[in-house]
Formats: sequence, C-alpha cells, structure tokens
Amino acid sequence: MTPTHVLSGGSGWASPGESAEPRTTLLMLRHGETALTPEKRFSGSGGTDPELSDVGRWQADRAAGATLLAGAGVEAVVCSPLRRCRETAAVVARRLGLDLVVEDGLREADFGDWEGLTYDAVRSRFPEDLAAWHASTGTAPTGSTESFADVARRMAGVRDDLISRYRGRTILVVSHVTPIKVLIQLALGAPGASLFAMELAPASFSGVSCVGLKASMRVFNDTSHLR
Repeated sequence: MTPTHVLSGGSGWASPGESAEPRTTLLMLRHGETALTPEKRFSGSGGTDPELSDVGRWQADRAAGATLLAGAGVEAVVCSPLRRCRETAAVVARRLGLDLVVEDGLREADFGDWEGLTYDAVRSRFPEDLAAWHASTGTAPTGSTESFADVARRMAGVRDDLISRYRGRTILVVSHVTPIKVLIQLALGAPGASLFAMELAPASFSGVSCVGLKASMRVFNDTSHLR
C-alpha cells in the first residue's frame, strides 16, 4: 500500500453512522533544514527565526514534487509564520498552484533560554530544569512560559479551527516538530509523554484524518521523496 493510498483510504474503524461524515485530512510537512538543524539546536518561536539552508531549500523542492503530495488532493496550504516554514510552504504552494495561508497558532514552542543551544549544552547549564521538563509536560523550559501542555492546548484549538474551516477537504499544514507531534498525539489519544518518543525528520510528511470526532494517523515521518 503506497502512502497516497494510506491518505485516501476508507473509513477505518468508524461506525456506520460516522462513515457519512466528511473526512478532513491534515497532511503535515515539517519545514526543511536550517543551519541549526544538523547541529540539533533548540530552535523555537523565541529564537533567531533562521532561514532555510541550501539543504533545506533542496528538501523543500523535493517535498513539493513528492508522489504522496501529488496524489493527496490538497486544496489549501497553511503554515506557521516562522521563516523556515513560510519558505518551505511557498515552494510547495507554487507547485500546487495554491495561495499560502499563514496561521500563527502553528508556530513552534518557545524554548526560552534554551534557544540556539544544543541538548548537551542545556543539560550542562540547566540540568535540573531539563530533568523537570522531561518529567512533566506541564513544565516549561528555562525562561519560557510555554510548556508542551500549553502547546497541546493551543494545537487542539488550531486543529478544531482548521477542521471547521476546511471540513471534508485535504489541506497541507507546514509546521514544526512540536506542533506536528502534538497533532499526532491528540489523534492517537496518547499521553503527553509520547512526544518524547517521536522523531520527525526535516521535510518529512505525516498525516492525520478526522471523521466527526474520530481521528486516526494515516502516515508518519515519510521521507521517501528525499532518497
């Protein structure tokens, strides 16, 4: 079964009554690499707002031509306001012949004093804060007021708004690691700790379909277009 079929498949475990509900699919694309990505530095909404690197621009172009995307029937492109997402989304939107809609709620989490630092640097400078962050999704990074639990509440609202606005359609959502993982977590009904168990590559596709109040993950971390 190809990723395209996965996105456009049947009603899954929906009951007969729910099968009449229109399916709204959020096909999610993580932005391409920036200079910070290969160094695995924290890069949220409170940092330097880096642009795509040369590799990131190549990844965006490859994503725009992905077989999965071509067969998905995307009718709208919505993206985070941060530069790396706007640049990635613009390449894809041009290829699809669609306008680009910027949605502030799709921004990355704010990592506070950890912005621009590697994980090892954070562990060295803020060991207790990092341990507390891992122990509870209600704990924000040092100097930030936004925990993963806060991001989850934000993303639940964004999801509901997008499903209402684009009911029964497939849209491309270009965002960041945390918002995409949260949308998957919400679809699966998984605990907040599951966010630490997911990995998303730059310019990877994931997908969630919603039928009524039921949601299912259709594809996760697909990078076949980058091979």
